[in-house]
Amino acid sequence: MSQELYIDPKRCQGHARCWSIAPETFGIDEEGFAHVLPGREGAYDEESAIKAMKNCPERAIKVRDVEVGE
Repeated sequence: MSQELYIDPKRCQGHARCWSIAPETFGIDEEGFAHVLPGREGAYDEESAIKAMKNCPERAIKVRDVEVGE
C-alpha cells in the first residue's frame, strides 16, 4: 500500500492557498479550483503538502491509502 495526495472537489472553494504554497504540486483549473498535478499524487514534498493542508480553509486536501499493483 502507498499514499496518495488528493483534493476533495466537493470541499474545495478555490482559495488557491495550496497552489501559492506548493505550485510544484498543485494546479488551478479554469474555474479557479485546485487539483493535484498529474504525476504528483504520490510524489510530493511532504513538508509543503502538510503546510498546504494546514492552510486550506475547507480542509479539502487529503492523503489516502491506495493499493499498489504487483
